[in-house]
Formats: sequence, structure tokens, C-alpha cells
Amino acid sequence: MKVPFLDLITPHKELEEELISVFRDCLQNASFVGGSKVQKFEEEFANFCNTKYCVAVNSGTDALRFSLLAAGIGPGDEVITVPNTFIATTEAISQTGASIAFVEIDEKTYNMDPNRLEDYLKKRYGQSTMASKVKPKAILPVHLYGQCADMDSILEIANRYGLIVIEDACQAHGALYYSEKEQRWKKAGSMSLASAFSFYPGKNLGACGEGGAVTTDNPEIARKVSMLRDHGQEKKYYHDFEGYNGRLDAIQCGILRIKLRYLEEWNEKRRQIASLYSHFLTLNSEHETRNIIVPFIPSWSKPVFHLYVIRTPKRDELQKYLSENGIGTGLHYPIPLHLQKAYSNNGLGKGMFPITEKIASEILSLPMYPQLTEEQVEYVATTIKNFLTNP
Repeated sequence: MKVPFLDLITPHKELEEELISVFRDCLQNASFVGGSKVQKFEEEFANFCNTKYCVAVNSGTDALRFSLLAAGIGPGDEVITVPNTFIATTEAISQTGASIAFVEIDEKTYNMDPNRLEDYLKKRYGQSTMASKVKPKAILPVHLYGQCADMDSILEIANRYGLIVIEDACQAHGALYYSEKEQRWKKAGSMSLASAFSFYPGKNLGACGEGGAVTTDNPEIARKVSMLRDHGQEKKYYHDFEGYNGRLDAIQCGILRIKLRYLEEWNEKRRQIASLYSHFLTLNSEHETRNIIVPFIPSWSKPVFHLYVIRTPKRDELQKYLSENGIGTGLHYPIPLHLQKAYSNNGLGKGMFPITEKIASEILSLPMYPQLTEEQVEYVATTIKNFLTNP
């Protein structure tokens, strides 16, 4: 049996006529940049995220960078995030002129550990004179693999230290977090000053190309992001500041509007597939479960499983074995950011974040997309158990 890591063909075949109609409409009215398709998508995605505003931009990286810039982040500021994420998270920080600070992740959720965050801030503010010219200003938690970080704890810490919080929700379209403080479920992208989403094709809500968005309840943040994406102008040819060419085109917004109608259904299918994986991988397998860790879901989380990531000390051997048996896999992410060549001048070496480094050597992303069948999931799980039993 062949089980690809990702299938981007089948869902587009299923929606082919609807998607083609978007392109045909744009050809007929020549509305390629801006216009009603962009505005309607922004309204609909803001409604989906339970926020007042959404600003469509041309990538998740721009969404992160523009969120930070709109919040006033720049040179002399420090933004705290995690080393277990894609480099776009930290690129966005650096490209504002701010400095990156890493804190360790929680070993179960793989997201920012609030206790480590507090420890870091106590140490920073405990330095006798806070002599550094660079001051902590913002926290950028990542909702990794489609599961929210512990936002109540992060927001409470941020409030005590007077810091801004911006969510990296690029993998978490529709993920839910139960806020004990507010006694209700909240959507990823609705819990902080601003949030960034990516619509890269493989995401839960993916464009047919690049795409991203910023969500916020703050009208000034929304206004600034709108200007940043359009050369710093609010009115054509009147530029308040230098901005970027970061718009999302009308064709992509039209495509995303169609796909957004199916997103809740697709997310629920991902949850069902994840549940099947965990069931098959742990069913009657005491020996195997000592060698594999399936995703942990806290009581306050309803993830959307952008990725289904397992852990095993024999990761590389297992990946090879799965490939030989027709099963595609991925690594997200094999080299922590603090060990990347791009950040070799930051003075962070091996051993600085041992949990992240351990996880990076053990993680393996299994096939995950709404069109996976139960038969395929069982085949993947059985193949894994076969390897673990007879490596």
C-alpha cells in the first residue's frame, strides 16, 4: 500500500469546478489585486477566528513580521519565543530589528513552557541594573502542530511583566483552547494582541500558492498591518511610512473562501484520524508503547492536527523502514533554531535547550490529511508496530 505524507491533489480535484470558477470570475472582471474577494475573505476568516479584524497578506512570514511591526516592535526590543519551530517565527523577529530570546518547551506538548518563560523573565529582571540596552517587550508563543500553547499562563505572565503577546497560529487554523480564566473555549488567533496565520498549500486551510493573514481585535493594529502590506499607504500615493508589497491577491482569497467552508469538517476528520492513529499504535502493544510516544492532548486543548507527530529513539531507522513500505513521513523540525547556521553568532550552542534537542532527534511526522482512510491509518500503525517489535 502507498500512503503519501501529504495529498494536495485529491481535495483540489473534489473542489475543481468551484476553484476554477474563482479564476474565471477574476478573468472576467480583471479584479486581481484587492477588491471584494479579498474583503469578503477577511470578513469570513475574522468571523471564523472570533476576532473583529483580519488582514490578508501574502505569507505567514509577512503575517508574523507585520504583526510585530504594527505592535511597535523594533531595535532595542527583545521578543521571546521557542527554538522548536520553523525559522519564519524568528526571521520575523530579526527583520523588525529586534533580538530573539529562546525559552525551553514543555516535553509533553512541544509548546512554550510557561514555567521556563517565568524563570527566564525572573532572571532577566533580576539582573541588578538590567544593563542590557535590549529589553524584553513581547512573547511569541507558537501553536505547534495544530495545538495551542498554554495561553492563560503565558498571558498572565506577560501581564505581570508588561509584555505584548502575539500568537504564531500558522499551524493552528481552528484549534481551540479552554480558558479557565474566562471559562470558555477560545479559538487560536483570538487570544492576544495580534495573531499570524499561514495559508501555505499544506496547511489545514491552504491556498493554491502563498498566503497569510493577521487577526486582531485592535483596530489600530489592523490599520497598521493594512498599511504595512501596501507600501505604507492608507490612501493611494500617500505614504505615511515605508511599507512592503505584502498583499494577498484576489484569486487566492477567492480560493480560500471556498476552502474555508470545509475547514471545520476537514479539522474534524483530522481529529478522527489522529484518534485512530493513537488507538492503533497503543492497542495491545505494551512493548511497543515503551518505544513510541504519541501526541499528548491536555484537557484544555482541542487540536486540529496540522501534523500528527510521534517520538521514538529509533526515528531515523523507522523513517527508512516506513519509506521502504510505501509510507511517506516528514521531520518537523530536525534541527532546533538555536543550532541553525543562521544563528551561529547568537552564542547558543548544543546543550542550551536539552528538551528541544532531544525531541528534535526523535520526532517523526506521519501522513496526515482529511482524505486518509482508516485502512491507510491502520496500515501505517501496523507497519510501525512491526518495526518496533522486529527492528
